[in-house]
Amino acid sequence: MKEASRSLNFIEHIIEDDLKTGYGKDQLRFRFPPEPNGYLHVGHASSICLNFGLGLRYNAPVNLRFDDTNPTKEEQEYVDAIKRDVSWLGFEWDQECYASDYFQQLHDWAVTLIENGKAYVDSQGSEAMAQQKGTPTEPGTNSPFRDRSVSENLELFEKMKNGEFPEGAHVLRAKIDMAHPNMLMRDPVMYRILHKAHHRTGTDWCIYPMYDWTHGESDYIEQISHSLCTLEFLPHRELYDWFLDQVVSADTLRPKQREFARRNLSHTVVSKRKLLQLVNEGHVNGWDDPRMPTISGLRRRGCTPEAIRNFADTIGIAKRENVVDVSVLDFHMREHLNKVAPRVMAVLDPVKLVITNYPEGKEEWLEAENNPEDPEAGSRTIPFSRELYIEREDFREEANRKFFRLKLGGEVRLKNAYIIKAESVVKDEKGEIQEIHCTYDDLSRSGSGTEESQRKVKGTLHWVSADHAFQAEVRVYDRLFTDATPDQHKDKGFLDFINPDSLQVISAWMEPGLKEAQPGDRFQFQRMGYFCVDPDSTPGNLVFNRTVTLRDTWAKIEQKEE
Repeated sequence: MKEASRSLNFIEHIIEDDLKTGYGKDQLRFRFPPEPNGYLHVGHASSICLNFGLGLRYNAPVNLRFDDTNPTKEEQEYVDAIKRDVSWLGFEWDQECYASDYFQQLHDWAVTLIENGKAYVDSQGSEAMAQQKGTPTEPGTNSPFRDRSVSENLELFEKMKNGEFPEGAHVLRAKIDMAHPNMLMRDPVMYRILHKAHHRTGTDWCIYPMYDWTHGESDYIEQISHSLCTLEFLPHRELYDWFLDQVVSADTLRPKQREFARRNLSHTVVSKRKLLQLVNEGHVNGWDDPRMPTISGLRRRGCTPEAIRNFADTIGIAKRENVVDVSVLDFHMREHLNKVAPRVMAVLDPVKLVITNYPEGKEEWLEAENNPEDPEAGSRTIPFSRELYIEREDFREEANRKFFRLKLGGEVRLKNAYIIKAESVVKDEKGEIQEIHCTYDDLSRSGSGTEESQRKVKGTLHWVSADHAFQAEVRVYDRLFTDATPDQHKDKGFLDFINPDSLQVISAWMEPGLKEAQPGDRFQFQRMGYFCVDPDSTPGNLVFNRTVTLRDTWAKIEQKEE
């Protein structure tokens, strides 16, 4: 996968400056370090594309490191899902690493800090420590245990490691400065006691390192040159550097933390806690529900990895956070699917159309182009007969001149077929149209070369043959939330903005060639949008998910509301 040439972003400028002032190009190494406590979402995709994109640009290795230091929330299921998502996006990692691989080394370094008087065991509760922390304008106060002797700290820390204390009895804290203007530097916690089994180390450990202690040291162990984090970690950089000061030796590369802004997506939430709430409370059908902003949800919905990579490249890397409209992602889905998705015909809301002057029992197999954007996609044949299904919205008994679909007395062309004229309708006792009766011009067949086949009419409709089509389940997905920023309201919770129409399940009629479609196959249902075969499909019951409409219908809705 080659990266297109473009101007450098500010992270790349930092790297270029480092290369000019002492970094060797062979020293460059990047990493993507997710915590395996949930599924990756579209926000992670930007970070994945940034780090692996840098690896491609500089021909440098990129590690996939799992920040697995909290056994209460982390599971192997999430590890497997993360690996699957990164691979699906088209990236290969150099080393698969785990913070848990470094538990012994982190412990040994912590012991060294205790021996050097730079860490101590605090036996207070969390509330007392929080009260002593101070405020951004007022200094904190020292713990009464801050001046414990080295020998006592070593003994207590050893007993913590051996599981001799209950959870919450003690923590290990770095001894820095309780009056430091950066509150993160006020004796941060390095270890806490957790009597929980770890998904990789089992019950080998009952003390677990905190993120700030683990992250920079893991970067150092792996010799990561540039540790790229989102902007909320900017205040942590000072602590990141302080911890590195305690362990870095002169003859090794020192990692450098730099930050970039999150790109939040409109009409969704990306907090793992809120996503988990959506799953656990049944608002969606799992982490891979096509309405979810997770990479697995986008994949199931029918999005392509190319679309996500192009989206990440378009929104770029910046120093300030902002909200990116979800329509930008939709645009990239449409743009890529337009190039690669075969065109087929499916009718989602059918009404029967009878061509009264077409011979009964006759059928034709008409040639149809698979994808006009791809000359190599070839063509297929589709059956045509006397009775067809068309979309109910494509017909009106009466309509003004701006309605270019079928109306009584009007003509349209059936895609790849004939010009027809609506003559009459058959209704049920409720006045609902059951059949549209038409006549056709038998000399007007598309591609036949006759003068009539060249005749222009303003409307073209898709259709399926009633005798040959089959029914399939179609799940019409829309945005999960009606509000652009559902989790940023003071007077309402994000669940208050769930879109009640985010999923509609319908039975549609499909052209017969789609019977062979497999889960993951993507198509353009002509005039209706892009759809993907869902994994729930079985040979006798295909299920299609709507990936995205052909046009941005939400933009029109929001303009009307304004």
